[in-house]
Amino acid sequence: MQKAKLLLLEDDPTLHEIIREFLEDEGYEVIGAFNATEAADLLYENPCDLLLLDVKLPGQNGFDFLKDLRKNSNETPAIFITSLHTIDDLSKGYNVGCDDYLRKPFELKELAIRVESLLKRRFFHSAIDGVDLGNGVKFFVESNRVVTSNGEFSLPPKEFSLLKLLAENRGKVVSREAVCDRLWLVGEEPSEMSLRTHLKNLRKLIGHECIETLRGVGYRLNNQPNT
Repeated sequence: MQKAKLLLLEDDPTLHEIIREFLEDEGYEVIGAFNATEAADLLYENPCDLLLLDVKLPGQNGFDFLKDLRKNSNETPAIFITSLHTIDDLSKGYNVGCDDYLRKPFELKELAIRVESLLKRRFFHSAIDGVDLGNGVKFFVESNRVVTSNGEFSLPPKEFSLLKLLAENRGKVVSREAVCDRLWLVGEEPSEMSLRTHLKNLRKLIGHECIETLRGVGYRLNNQPNT
């Protein structure tokens, strides 16, 4: 199962551990650093999907750390998590390239919402160039095209919606209820046979092993991009 990988740069050991354990329980892979030097070394070896950055750090502060990353063409989405509350601090954070700003203290659930929102936003940004589904398959969301070694295909509306929903949540289980809500309009009766047919057609196109059915729970897009 593919998990989104997050870098957590937070020098307070207690808060670091609380955030890390919470996000891992939410299904993310988290690598942790306590200063900018450690974070830079980790990013060199471990490209991440999202950065969570404290500002007040020993040595280089979080603002300068992100500024250096952006100068080096690292466009990984970043959230500042900081006790700094002034408008000037907020402005500086966005000016150096952050995508969101969360003030301490905060609810862990709010952090989870912001993380998920940014990861989905990144998915849509990549959609124009094609979402890599692995096994040589690309999904072009904007133009509703799936490109495989066997050619280029357009999906019927419900299969497009289903693949898009699974791709948005790749590596996570999507409940049957969430799938039905996406595929059928209010007032329409979801069809178990129809859903099975849509899943069968998608598996035939992108690979049977790519979409996993967890009986009584939901569905998950499991494949990882080729490397």
